[in-house]
Parts: sequence; C-alpha cells; structure tokens
Amino acid sequence: MSELDDRFAAAADEAQQLPARPDNDTLLKMYALYKQGSSGDVAGEKPGFFDFVGVAKYEAWEKLKGMSADEAKQKYIELIESLK
Repeated sequence: MSELDDRFAAAADEAQQLPARPDNDTLLKMYALYKQGSSGDVAGEKPGFFDFVGVAKYEAWEKLKGMSADEAKQKYIELIESLK
C-alpha cells in the first residue's frame, strides 16, 4: 500500500469518529469522494425514483466521473481533516 492509501484508510476510520454528524451535503460529498477513490467512476444502474437516498448518492458520485482515484483520495483526506 502507498502512503496515500494508508492515509485514505485512516481517514475512512476517522470519519466514523467525527465529533459531530456532518450535514447531508457534506455526507454526500464524503460518500462520493470515498467511492471515487476506492471504486473509480460510478457503475451500475441509477436507483429508482422513489429511492431518494440512493439517487442522491448515485448522482453525487456521478458528478466526480473522470476524477482520478488518487485525486479523490486526497480530497477525501482533506475533507475529513477539515471536519475534525
């Protein structure tokens, strides 16, 4: 594992222990950056219209299409650091 991967994994652990629950927009950004960093571009079908949370997550991740995994990991780490 690279240093970036180690820091990304540590940030994911720290995200579970934040002092306060972030607002929904920040949670969506965290989700999208994590997925882009760990899985790459969005995959699979968009959830159905009545799955509001699923659609919001899918669309947040979809907006990051084309961003490199390393860039997403770095932005995720920076976001978690700013929330601590």
